[in-house]
Amino acid sequence: RRAVMVPFEYYVVLSGLLMVLGFIGVIIRKNIIAMLLSTELMLNAVNIAFVAFDMKLHDVVGQVFVFFIFTIAAAEAAIGLGLIMAIYRMKKDVDVEKLTELKG
Repeated sequence: RRAVMVPFEYYVVLSGLLMVLGFIGVIIRKNIIAMLLSTELMLNAVNIAFVAFDMKLHDVVGQVFVFFIFTIAAAEAAIGLGLIMAIYRMKKDVDVEKLTELKG
C-alpha cells in the first residue's frame, strides 16, 4: 500500500489560518491567559510553516528553528504564567482592561 503525501500548500494554508486565529485571539481577548494561549497558537503556526518549507526544500534549518521556537515558547509560558499569578495575587483580577498601570 502506498502512502499518500499531503500537499505542501495544505501545510501553508493551515499555518496561515492558525496565525490569523492566534492574532484575532490576542486582539479580541481581555483575559491574559487567553492572550497567552493565542500567542502559543501563533508560535505553533510558525513551527508548522518552518517544517513545511523544510520538507519542500529538503533542508534541516527549519527543524533547528522549530527547536528554538519550542524553547522560547516554553520559557514564555513559564514566565508568563508566573507573572499572571503575581498580578492575580495583587489585583485579584486578570482582565487586561483593568491592568493599566505598572505600580504595585
